[in-house]
Amino acid sequence: MSSAKSPVRVDWEFGRLAGNITVQYQHTQTAPLYLILVAVGGALLVAAWQTHEVAPRLILVCTSLLLLLLFAASFRYLQVRDAGTDLLILFGPLPLFRRRICYAAMERVEQSRSTMLDGWGIHLSPSGGWTWNLWGFDCVDLWYRKGARLRKIRIGTDDPVGLASFLRESMSAQGRR
Repeated sequence: MSSAKSPVRVDWEFGRLAGNITVQYQHTQTAPLYLILVAVGGALLVAAWQTHEVAPRLILVCTSLLLLLLFAASFRYLQVRDAGTDLLILFGPLPLFRRRICYAAMERVEQSRSTMLDGWGIHLSPSGGWTWNLWGFDCVDLWYRKGARLRKIRIGTDDPVGLASFLRESMSAQGRR
């Protein structure tokens, strides 16, 4: 878990040169959730190994194993960082799931706490909007404009004070609240 309070230079983003970007905020939250997925994947591998007949059941078990390992590699950490004109939210180290929200579109930010119903992962939240959460209940609720509609995203973090403060500063710099 790291949080950068001073600017950090980043020259690499998702495997391509992104130019010189000065990052004002970067925080990575890690969690043991991926270990559960790896353990379940290992159990499925043992089950597939014990199957004596080549049948759809074996194919299903092997496919499930590959998907679990893929998700384990995708949900090892949740990183939230400044990406110039946007806030970048991504799960990693395999960045299959990422989201960019333009600072100019941001309307409101609140430090909050999620519930068991909000859960972990990426999904629609019972409290409205989308949840992007890896572990724990601390979060920041962010409302932003997409076209004419006001949307909400709940970002799970173990640095809710720092993230909310950074987003308020970024909104203020854009002439927002």
